Amino acid sequence: MKKRVTGIGGLFFKSKNPKATKDWYNKHLGFNTDDYGCTFWWQDKAGRECSTQWSPFESDTKYFQPSQKDFMFNYRVENLEALLKVLKEEGVEIVGDMETYDYGKFAWILDNENNKIELWEPKDQALK
Repeated sequence: MKKRVTGIGGLFFKSKNPKATKDWYNKHLGFNTDDYGCTFWWQDKAGRECSTQWSPFESDTKYFQPSQKDFMFNYRVENLEALLKVLKEEGVEIVGDMETYDYGKFAWILDNENNKIELWEPKDQALK
């Protein structure tokens, strides 16, 4: 297996007031925010359109558990199922089951400091 992570898929963090945070970033930094945060569009080396999500979550979200941190990174990957097999063989803790949506496949792992990491095999075009 050559590639594992191909880029950053998203930056997720807890906020005392996600709406106010989105409004601030919209007003002062020009983020094109919606209910989920802001989607940044870019092209990879092959010229394919790709996205990266920026999302503030409620401060009491359970989505980052079992991590106790106020953030979670989402990394773009290729062939998530194969990667999960390799990570399991390497002793990496996998959290929950892989989930599939029209915009891609998702799975979660814990790093060496128990930070929850979201792995995403994207279907970017489904987000347009």
